[in-house]
Amino acid sequence: MISSPSTVSPLPAKSAGRDLFDQSALSALAERLVEAARRAGADAADAVAVRGVSQAVELRDGRVEESERSEGDDVGLRVLVGQRQAVVSTNDVSGDGIARLAERAVAMARVAPDDKYVGLADPALLARDFPDLDLLDPDIPDVAELERRAKEAEAAALAVKGVSKSGGASASAGIGGMVLVTSAGFHGSYLRSSQGISMTAISGEGTGMERDYDYTSAPHAADLEKPEQVGRRAGERAVARGGPHKLETCKVPVVFDPRVSGSLVGHVVGAVNGASIARKTSFLKDKLGQQLFAKNIRIIDDPLRKRGLRSQSFDAEGVRVQKLAIVDEGVLTTWLLDSATARELNMKTTGHAHRGVSSPPSPGPYNLHLEAGEVTPAELMSDITQGFYVTDLIGSGVNGVTGDYSRGASGFWIENGKVTYPVSEVTIAGHLLEMFKSLAVANDLEFRYGVNAPTVRIEGLTLGGR
Repeated sequence: MISSPSTVSPLPAKSAGRDLFDQSALSALAERLVEAARRAGADAADAVAVRGVSQAVELRDGRVEESERSEGDDVGLRVLVGQRQAVVSTNDVSGDGIARLAERAVAMARVAPDDKYVGLADPALLARDFPDLDLLDPDIPDVAELERRAKEAEAAALAVKGVSKSGGASASAGIGGMVLVTSAGFHGSYLRSSQGISMTAISGEGTGMERDYDYTSAPHAADLEKPEQVGRRAGERAVARGGPHKLETCKVPVVFDPRVSGSLVGHVVGAVNGASIARKTSFLKDKLGQQLFAKNIRIIDDPLRKRGLRSQSFDAEGVRVQKLAIVDEGVLTTWLLDSATARELNMKTTGHAHRGVSSPPSPGPYNLHLEAGEVTPAELMSDITQGFYVTDLIGSGVNGVTGDYSRGASGFWIENGKVTYPVSEVTIAGHLLEMFKSLAVANDLEFRYGVNAPTVRIEGLTLGGR
Protein backbone atom coordinates (compact mmCIF):
# COMPACT_ATOMS: atom_id res chain seq x y z
CA MET A 1 0.00 0.00 0.00
CA ILE A 2 1.15 3.52 -0.83
CA SER A 3 0.12 5.88 1.92
CA SER A 4 0.73 9.35 3.25
CA PRO A 5 0.28 10.60 6.81
CA SER A 6 -3.42 11.14 7.51
CA THR A 7 -3.18 12.97 10.82
CA VAL A 8 -1.67 16.38 11.49
CA SER A 9 -2.34 17.76 14.95
CA PRO A 10 0.31 20.20 16.12
CA LEU A 11 -2.33 22.07 18.04
CA PRO A 12 -5.91 20.92 18.87
CA ALA A 13 -8.78 22.49 16.97
CA LYS A 14 -11.88 20.97 18.49
CA SER A 15 -15.30 21.45 16.97
CA ALA A 16 -18.43 19.50 17.77
CA GLY A 17 -16.31 17.08 19.78
CA ARG A 18 -13.79 16.25 17.06
CA ASP A 19 -10.34 17.31 15.98
CA LEU A 20 -10.52 19.15 12.67
CA PHE A 21 -6.87 18.31 11.99
CA ASP A 22 -7.45 14.56 12.38
CA GLN A 23 -8.44 12.87 9.11
CA SER A 24 -8.25 9.31 10.42
CA ALA A 25 -12.05 8.90 10.47
CA LEU A 26 -12.30 10.19 6.89
CA SER A 27 -9.53 7.79 5.85
CA ALA A 28 -11.31 4.84 7.44
CA LEU A 29 -14.56 5.86 5.74
CA ALA A 30 -12.91 6.07 2.31
CA GLU A 31 -11.34 2.64 2.82
CA ARG A 32 -14.70 1.12 3.76
CA LEU A 33 -16.33 2.67 0.68
CA VAL A 34 -13.74 1.13 -1.65
CA GLU A 35 -14.07 -2.26 0.04
CA ALA A 36 -17.87 -2.08 -0.19
CA ALA A 37 -17.66 -1.23 -3.90
CA ARG A 38 -15.51 -4.29 -4.58
CA ARG A 39 -17.94 -6.49 -2.64
CA ALA A 40 -20.82 -5.03 -4.66
CA GLY A 41 -19.17 -6.09 -7.92
CA ALA A 42 -16.94 -3.19 -8.99
CA ASP A 43 -13.79 -4.13 -10.89
CA ALA A 44 -12.04 -1.05 -9.46
CA ALA A 45 -12.96 1.91 -7.31
CA ASP A 46 -11.66 5.02 -5.61
CA ALA A 47 -13.11 7.18 -2.88
CA VAL A 48 -12.49 10.77 -1.93
CA ALA A 49 -13.42 12.37 1.37
CA VAL A 50 -13.30 16.15 1.48
CA ARG A 51 -13.24 18.31 4.60
CA GLY A 52 -14.18 21.98 4.50
CA VAL A 53 -14.33 24.38 7.42
CA SER A 54 -14.61 28.14 6.94
CA GLN A 55 -15.27 31.22 8.99
CA ALA A 56 -15.75 34.74 7.63
CA VAL A 57 -16.64 38.19 8.90
CA GLU A 58 -17.87 41.09 6.76
CA LEU A 59 -18.23 44.59 8.12
CA ARG A 60 -18.95 48.12 6.97
CA ASP A 61 -18.40 51.36 8.89
CA GLY A 62 -16.99 49.42 11.81
CA ARG A 63 -20.11 47.30 12.26
CA VAL A 64 -20.30 43.60 11.51
CA GLU A 65 -22.86 42.98 8.76
CA GLU A 66 -22.37 39.25 8.41
CA SER A 67 -20.56 36.51 10.29
CA GLU A 68 -20.62 33.01 8.82
CA ARG A 69 -19.24 29.62 9.72
CA SER A 70 -19.60 26.45 7.67
CA GLU A 71 -18.30 23.00 8.36
CA GLY A 72 -18.78 19.70 6.61
CA ASP A 73 -17.30 16.42 5.44
CA ASP A 74 -18.41 15.01 2.08
CA VAL A 75 -17.51 11.74 0.39
CA GLY A 76 -17.56 10.60 -3.20
CA LEU A 77 -17.22 7.11 -4.65
CA ARG A 78 -16.21 6.28 -8.21
CA VAL A 79 -16.71 2.71 -9.38
CA LEU A 80 -15.60 1.01 -12.59
CA VAL A 81 -17.32 -2.02 -14.09
CA GLY A 82 -15.42 -2.96 -17.20
CA GLN A 83 -15.13 0.25 -19.24
CA ARG A 84 -18.10 1.86 -17.54
CA GLN A 85 -17.95 4.24 -14.62
CA ALA A 86 -20.29 5.98 -12.19
CA VAL A 87 -19.78 8.54 -9.43
CA VAL A 88 -21.99 9.02 -6.36
CA SER A 89 -21.59 11.33 -3.39
CA THR A 90 -23.09 11.96 0.02
CA ASN A 91 -22.50 13.68 3.33
CA ASP A 92 -24.37 11.05 5.34
CA VAL A 93 -23.01 7.52 5.57
CA SER A 94 -24.68 6.35 8.75
CA GLY A 95 -25.91 2.83 9.50
CA ASP A 96 -25.73 0.62 6.40
CA GLY A 97 -25.34 3.69 4.16
CA ILE A 98 -21.91 2.61 2.92
CA ALA A 99 -23.18 -0.67 1.48
CA ARG A 100 -26.22 1.03 -0.09
CA LEU A 101 -24.08 3.78 -1.64
CA ALA A 102 -21.68 1.23 -3.12
CA GLU A 103 -24.50 -0.93 -4.49
CA ARG A 104 -26.16 2.12 -6.07
CA ALA A 105 -22.89 3.20 -7.69
CA VAL A 106 -22.26 -0.26 -9.16
CA ALA A 107 -25.83 -0.44 -10.47
CA MET A 108 -25.38 2.95 -12.15
CA ALA A 109 -22.06 1.90 -13.70
CA ARG A 110 -23.59 -1.24 -15.20
CA VAL A 111 -26.05 0.82 -17.26
CA ALA A 112 -23.60 3.61 -18.13
CA PRO A 113 -22.19 3.83 -21.67
CA ASP A 114 -18.80 2.28 -22.40
CA ASP A 115 -15.84 4.66 -22.28
CA LYS A 116 -12.57 3.09 -23.37
CA TYR A 117 -10.54 5.83 -21.70
CA VAL A 118 -11.80 5.50 -18.12
CA GLY A 119 -9.83 3.72 -15.42
CA LEU A 120 -7.62 4.19 -12.40
CA ALA A 121 -4.17 5.69 -12.84
CA ASP A 122 -1.20 3.52 -13.83
CA PRO A 123 0.18 2.15 -10.51
CA ALA A 124 3.73 2.93 -11.69
CA LEU A 125 2.87 6.65 -11.69
CA LEU A 126 1.42 6.85 -8.17
CA ALA A 127 3.02 9.09 -5.57
CA ARG A 128 5.24 7.34 -3.06
CA ASP A 129 6.80 10.34 -1.36
CA PHE A 130 4.76 13.00 0.38
CA PRO A 131 6.96 16.02 1.08
CA ASP A 132 5.98 18.44 3.83
CA LEU A 133 4.73 21.51 1.96
CA ASP A 134 3.95 23.45 5.16
CA LEU A 135 0.34 24.11 4.17
CA LEU A 136 -1.33 24.03 7.58
CA ASP A 137 -1.31 26.88 10.07
CA PRO A 138 -2.42 25.30 13.36
CA ASP A 139 -3.39 28.67 14.88
CA ILE A 140 -6.93 29.18 13.59
CA PRO A 141 -8.12 32.74 14.24
CA ASP A 142 -11.35 33.20 16.14
CA VAL A 143 -14.16 35.58 15.21
CA ALA A 144 -12.72 38.37 17.36
CA GLU A 145 -9.40 38.19 15.51
CA LEU A 146 -11.13 38.21 12.12
CA GLU A 147 -13.14 41.28 13.18
CA ARG A 148 -9.93 43.02 14.27
CA ARG A 149 -8.28 42.38 10.90
CA ALA A 150 -11.29 43.65 8.95
CA LYS A 151 -11.64 46.75 11.14
CA GLU A 152 -7.97 47.64 10.76
CA ALA A 153 -8.18 47.29 6.97
CA GLU A 154 -11.28 49.47 6.82
CA ALA A 155 -9.83 52.13 9.12
CA ALA A 156 -6.67 52.35 7.01
CA ALA A 157 -8.71 52.82 3.83
CA LEU A 158 -10.93 55.50 5.34
CA ALA A 159 -7.83 57.36 6.53
CA VAL A 160 -6.68 57.88 2.92
CA LYS A 161 -7.44 61.43 1.81
CA GLY A 162 -10.17 61.40 -0.83
CA VAL A 163 -11.85 58.18 0.30
CA SER A 164 -15.50 59.05 0.92
CA LYS A 165 -16.88 55.78 2.23
CA SER A 166 -16.28 52.12 2.81
CA GLY A 167 -17.41 49.49 0.36
CA GLY A 168 -16.90 46.85 3.05
CA ALA A 169 -14.06 44.90 4.60
CA SER A 170 -13.82 41.18 5.27
CA ALA A 171 -11.54 38.62 6.87
CA SER A 172 -11.76 34.87 6.58
CA ALA A 173 -10.06 31.66 7.63
CA GLY A 174 -10.60 28.01 6.86
CA ILE A 175 -9.28 24.49 6.57
CA GLY A 176 -9.69 22.28 3.53
CA GLY A 177 -8.41 18.80 2.89
CA MET A 178 -8.87 15.58 0.98
CA VAL A 179 -8.38 11.86 1.54
CA LEU A 180 -8.01 9.61 -1.50
CA VAL A 181 -8.15 5.80 -1.35
CA THR A 182 -8.05 3.55 -4.43
CA SER A 183 -8.51 -0.16 -4.95
CA ALA A 184 -5.00 -0.19 -6.46
CA GLY A 185 -3.57 0.40 -2.99
CA PHE A 186 -3.05 4.14 -2.91
CA HIS A 187 -3.92 6.02 0.28
CA GLY A 188 -3.09 9.71 0.49
CA SER A 189 -4.32 12.76 2.34
CA TYR A 190 -3.54 16.41 2.85
CA LEU A 191 -4.84 19.40 4.79
CA ARG A 192 -4.31 23.06 4.06
CA SER A 193 -5.38 26.22 5.83
CA SER A 194 -6.41 29.45 4.15
CA GLN A 195 -6.67 32.97 5.49
CA GLY A 196 -7.56 36.22 3.80
CA ILE A 197 -8.27 39.93 4.24
CA SER A 198 -10.00 42.19 1.72
CA MET A 199 -11.13 45.81 1.52
CA THR A 200 -13.20 47.83 -0.96
CA ALA A 201 -12.96 51.62 -0.84
CA ILE A 202 -15.05 54.32 -2.55
CA SER A 203 -13.87 57.80 -3.51
CA GLY A 204 -15.85 60.80 -4.71
CA GLU A 205 -19.55 61.61 -4.40
CA GLY A 206 -22.72 61.05 -6.41
CA THR A 207 -22.13 60.17 -10.06
CA GLY A 208 -18.40 60.81 -9.57
CA MET A 209 -17.86 57.90 -7.20
CA GLU A 210 -15.14 55.37 -8.01
CA ARG A 211 -14.50 52.03 -6.38
CA ASP A 212 -11.39 49.86 -5.99
CA TYR A 213 -10.16 47.06 -3.79
CA ASP A 214 -7.23 45.09 -2.47
CA TYR A 215 -6.82 41.74 -0.76
CA THR A 216 -4.26 39.32 0.60
CA SER A 217 -4.51 35.54 1.03
CA ALA A 218 -2.18 32.80 2.22
CA PRO A 219 -2.25 29.46 4.04
CA HIS A 220 -0.38 30.95 7.01
CA ALA A 221 -1.30 34.11 8.90
CA ALA A 222 2.39 35.06 8.99
CA ASP A 223 2.40 35.36 5.18
CA LEU A 224 -0.59 37.71 5.01
CA GLU A 225 0.03 41.37 4.36
CA LYS A 226 -0.89 43.61 7.27
CA PRO A 227 -4.56 44.70 7.33
CA GLU A 228 -3.53 48.35 7.23
CA GLN A 229 -1.47 47.74 4.06
CA VAL A 230 -4.47 46.14 2.36
CA GLY A 231 -6.77 48.97 3.42
CA ARG A 232 -4.38 51.75 2.48
CA ARG A 233 -3.77 50.30 -1.00
CA ALA A 234 -7.50 49.90 -1.60
CA GLY A 235 -8.05 53.54 -0.60
CA GLU A 236 -5.19 54.87 -2.72
CA ARG A 237 -6.40 52.94 -5.75
CA ALA A 238 -9.96 54.25 -5.37
CA VAL A 239 -8.73 57.84 -5.12
CA ALA A 240 -6.41 57.44 -8.12
CA ARG A 241 -9.38 56.41 -10.28
CA GLY A 242 -11.25 59.68 -9.65
CA GLY A 243 -12.31 61.75 -12.69
CA PRO A 244 -11.66 59.13 -15.39
CA HIS A 245 -11.31 60.15 -19.04
CA LYS A 246 -12.87 58.53 -22.10
CA LEU A 247 -10.73 57.56 -25.09
CA GLU A 248 -11.13 57.57 -28.83
CA THR A 249 -10.71 54.22 -30.55
CA CYS A 250 -7.04 53.57 -31.28
CA LYS A 251 -4.34 50.90 -31.50
CA VAL A 252 -1.56 51.22 -28.89
CA PRO A 253 0.76 49.18 -26.64
CA VAL A 254 -1.05 47.90 -23.55
CA VAL A 255 0.64 47.28 -20.22
CA PHE A 256 -1.04 44.90 -17.74
CA ASP A 257 -0.63 45.53 -14.02
CA PRO A 258 0.36 42.39 -12.02
CA ARG A 259 -3.12 42.34 -10.53
CA VAL A 260 -4.53 41.46 -13.98
CA SER A 261 -1.56 40.10 -15.96
CA GLY A 262 -2.11 36.64 -14.49
CA SER A 263 -5.29 36.44 -16.56
CA LEU A 264 -3.11 36.05 -19.66
CA VAL A 265 -1.44 33.02 -18.07
CA GLY A 266 -4.92 31.68 -17.39
CA HIS A 267 -5.82 31.90 -21.08
CA VAL A 268 -2.73 29.86 -21.99
CA VAL A 269 -3.42 27.22 -19.37
CA GLY A 270 -7.11 26.97 -20.23
CA ALA A 271 -6.17 26.32 -23.84
CA VAL A 272 -3.71 23.51 -22.97
CA ASN A 273 -6.18 21.63 -20.77
CA GLY A 274 -6.24 18.05 -22.03
CA ALA A 275 -10.04 17.94 -22.11
CA SER A 276 -10.13 20.86 -24.56
CA ILE A 277 -7.38 19.31 -26.66
CA ALA A 278 -9.19 15.96 -26.82
CA ARG A 279 -12.42 17.69 -27.89
CA LYS A 280 -10.45 19.83 -30.37
CA THR A 281 -11.99 22.98 -28.87
CA SER A 282 -8.75 24.86 -28.19
CA PHE A 283 -7.06 27.44 -30.40
CA LEU A 284 -3.75 25.82 -29.36
CA LYS A 285 -4.73 22.26 -30.36
CA ASP A 286 -2.08 22.13 -33.13
CA LYS A 287 0.61 24.20 -31.39
CA LEU A 288 2.41 21.66 -29.17
CA GLY A 289 6.17 22.08 -29.57
CA GLN A 290 5.83 25.41 -31.38
CA GLN A 291 7.33 28.79 -30.50
CA LEU A 292 4.46 30.95 -29.22
CA PHE A 293 6.37 33.55 -27.19
CA ALA A 294 9.75 35.22 -27.12
CA LYS A 295 12.62 33.00 -25.95
CA ASN A 296 12.78 34.54 -22.48
CA ILE A 297 9.20 33.55 -21.62
CA ARG A 298 8.55 30.65 -19.23
CA ILE A 299 5.21 29.68 -17.67
CA ILE A 300 5.58 27.37 -14.68
CA ASP A 301 3.14 25.17 -12.79
CA ASP A 302 4.55 24.23 -9.38
CA PRO A 303 2.35 22.05 -7.14
CA LEU A 304 5.24 21.51 -4.70
CA ARG A 305 5.85 25.13 -3.74
CA LYS A 306 6.00 25.44 0.03
CA ARG A 307 3.06 27.36 1.48
CA GLY A 308 1.55 27.69 -2.00
CA LEU A 309 -2.15 28.48 -2.25
CA ARG A 310 -2.73 25.42 -4.49
CA SER A 311 0.08 23.11 -3.43
CA GLN A 312 -0.33 19.37 -2.92
CA SER A 313 1.90 16.31 -3.23
CA PHE A 314 -0.38 14.09 -5.35
CA ASP A 315 -3.24 14.63 -7.76
CA ALA A 316 -6.85 13.46 -7.51
CA GLU A 317 -5.90 10.05 -8.92
CA GLY A 318 -2.94 9.59 -6.58
CA VAL A 319 -0.38 10.37 -9.30
CA ARG A 320 2.81 12.07 -8.19
CA VAL A 321 3.07 15.72 -9.16
CA GLN A 322 6.07 17.77 -10.19
CA LYS A 323 7.12 21.25 -11.19
CA LEU A 324 6.44 21.68 -14.89
CA ALA A 325 7.34 24.30 -17.49
CA ILE A 326 4.22 24.58 -19.63
CA VAL A 327 6.03 27.15 -21.79
CA ASP A 328 9.83 26.94 -21.85
CA GLU A 329 11.95 29.44 -23.80
CA GLY A 330 8.74 30.51 -25.50
CA VAL A 331 7.85 26.99 -26.69
CA LEU A 332 4.63 25.22 -25.70
CA THR A 333 5.92 21.98 -24.17
CA THR A 334 2.94 20.06 -22.80
CA TRP A 335 -0.77 19.62 -22.27
CA LEU A 336 -2.24 19.34 -18.76
CA LEU A 337 -3.50 15.77 -18.52
CA ASP A 338 -5.26 13.37 -16.21
CA SER A 339 -5.30 9.63 -16.93
CA ALA A 340 -8.42 9.61 -19.12
CA THR A 341 -7.40 12.51 -21.36
CA ALA A 342 -3.88 11.09 -21.56
CA ARG A 343 -5.24 7.76 -22.83
CA GLU A 344 -7.44 9.55 -25.34
CA LEU A 345 -4.45 11.50 -26.66
CA ASN A 346 -2.13 8.48 -26.51
CA MET A 347 0.09 10.22 -23.96
CA LYS A 348 0.99 9.89 -20.26
CA THR A 349 -0.79 11.77 -17.48
CA THR A 350 1.05 14.84 -16.22
CA GLY A 351 -0.44 14.47 -12.73
CA HIS A 352 -2.98 17.26 -13.15
CA ALA A 353 -6.17 15.42 -12.16
CA HIS A 354 -8.56 17.42 -9.99
CA ARG A 355 -11.81 16.16 -8.58
CA GLY A 356 -14.81 16.96 -6.42
CA VAL A 357 -16.88 14.36 -4.61
CA SER A 358 -19.60 14.32 -7.28
CA SER A 359 -17.52 14.24 -10.46
CA PRO A 360 -14.82 12.12 -12.08
CA PRO A 361 -11.26 13.45 -12.39
CA SER A 362 -10.53 16.19 -14.91
CA PRO A 363 -7.34 18.16 -15.67
CA GLY A 364 -6.46 21.46 -14.02
CA PRO A 365 -3.43 23.50 -12.88
CA TYR A 366 -1.85 24.15 -9.46
CA ASN A 367 0.36 27.16 -8.60
CA LEU A 368 0.95 29.02 -11.87
CA HIS A 369 3.40 31.81 -12.57
CA LEU A 370 4.95 33.65 -15.49
CA GLU A 371 8.65 34.07 -14.80
CA ALA A 372 9.96 37.60 -14.33
CA GLY A 373 12.07 39.47 -16.86
CA GLU A 374 15.05 41.73 -16.25
CA VAL A 375 13.70 45.27 -16.76
CA THR A 376 11.70 47.32 -14.28
CA PRO A 377 8.07 48.22 -15.01
CA ALA A 378 9.21 51.81 -15.66
CA GLU A 379 11.79 50.60 -18.18
CA LEU A 380 9.23 48.30 -19.81
CA MET A 381 7.02 51.27 -20.70
CA SER A 382 9.68 53.98 -21.05
CA ASP A 383 9.48 54.12 -24.86
CA ILE A 384 5.67 54.18 -25.09
CA THR A 385 4.60 57.52 -26.54
CA GLN A 386 0.92 56.72 -26.08
CA GLY A 387 -0.45 53.60 -24.46
CA PHE A 388 -2.79 52.11 -21.92
CA TYR A 389 -2.00 50.74 -18.44
CA VAL A 390 -4.67 48.21 -17.38
CA THR A 391 -5.54 47.77 -13.71
CA ASP A 392 -8.97 46.15 -14.02
CA LEU A 393 -10.58 43.80 -16.52
CA ILE A 394 -14.32 43.31 -16.90
CA GLY A 395 -16.28 40.50 -18.52
CA SER A 396 -15.10 37.26 -20.06
CA GLY A 397 -14.99 37.95 -23.78
CA VAL A 398 -12.24 35.47 -24.62
CA ASN A 399 -13.00 32.70 -27.12
CA GLY A 400 -10.96 29.62 -26.22
CA VAL A 401 -11.80 27.96 -29.54
CA THR A 402 -10.67 30.77 -31.86
CA GLY A 403 -8.31 32.75 -29.60
CA ASP A 404 -10.20 36.00 -30.13
CA TYR A 405 -9.69 38.36 -27.17
CA SER A 406 -11.98 41.20 -26.06
CA ARG A 407 -12.27 42.51 -22.51
CA GLY A 408 -13.75 45.58 -20.89
CA ALA A 409 -11.03 47.45 -19.02
CA SER A 410 -10.12 50.46 -16.91
CA GLY A 411 -6.76 51.88 -15.90
CA PHE A 412 -4.53 54.80 -16.82
CA TRP A 413 -3.26 56.47 -19.97
CA ILE A 414 0.46 56.31 -20.69
CA GLU A 415 2.17 59.35 -22.25
CA ASN A 416 5.89 59.49 -22.98
CA GLY A 417 6.56 56.49 -20.78
CA LYS A 418 4.65 57.80 -17.75
CA VAL A 419 1.35 56.73 -16.24
CA THR A 420 -0.92 59.79 -16.28
CA TYR A 421 -4.70 60.22 -15.93
CA PRO A 422 -7.30 57.53 -15.21
CA VAL A 423 -9.30 55.96 -18.03
CA SER A 424 -12.52 53.95 -17.88
CA GLU A 425 -15.09 52.28 -20.13
CA VAL A 426 -12.81 50.99 -22.85
CA THR A 427 -12.51 47.63 -24.56
CA ILE A 428 -9.18 46.02 -25.41
CA ALA A 429 -9.19 43.55 -28.27
CA GLY A 430 -6.80 41.38 -30.22
CA HIS A 431 -5.97 37.74 -30.93
CA LEU A 432 -4.18 35.68 -28.30
CA LEU A 433 -1.62 34.18 -30.70
CA GLU A 434 -0.55 37.64 -31.85
CA MET A 435 -0.58 38.88 -28.25
CA PHE A 436 1.68 36.03 -27.15
CA LYS A 437 4.24 36.88 -29.86
CA SER A 438 4.79 40.41 -28.55
CA LEU A 439 4.44 39.69 -24.82
CA ALA A 440 7.27 41.20 -22.74
CA VAL A 441 7.72 40.98 -18.97
CA ALA A 442 9.09 43.17 -16.19
CA ASN A 443 10.99 42.06 -13.08
CA ASP A 444 8.30 42.66 -10.44
CA LEU A 445 6.93 39.13 -9.97
CA GLU A 446 5.41 38.49 -6.53
CA PHE A 447 3.71 35.33 -5.32
CA ARG A 448 0.40 36.68 -3.99
CA TYR A 449 -2.27 34.69 -5.84
CA GLY A 450 -2.93 31.26 -7.29
CA VAL A 451 -1.79 32.63 -10.66
CA ASN A 452 1.06 35.14 -10.52
CA ALA A 453 2.70 37.26 -13.20
CA PRO A 454 4.82 40.41 -13.33
CA THR A 455 3.90 43.56 -15.23
CA VAL A 456 3.35 42.57 -18.87
CA ARG A 457 3.47 44.59 -22.09
CA ILE A 458 1.69 43.66 -25.33
CA GLU A 459 1.94 45.57 -28.60
CA GLY A 460 -0.77 46.82 -30.91
CA LEU A 461 -4.02 46.03 -29.13
CA THR A 462 -7.14 47.85 -30.26
CA LEU A 463 -8.77 50.11 -27.70
CA GLY A 464 -12.47 50.58 -28.32
CA GLY A 465 -13.52 53.95 -26.91
CA ARG A 466 -16.00 56.64 -27.88
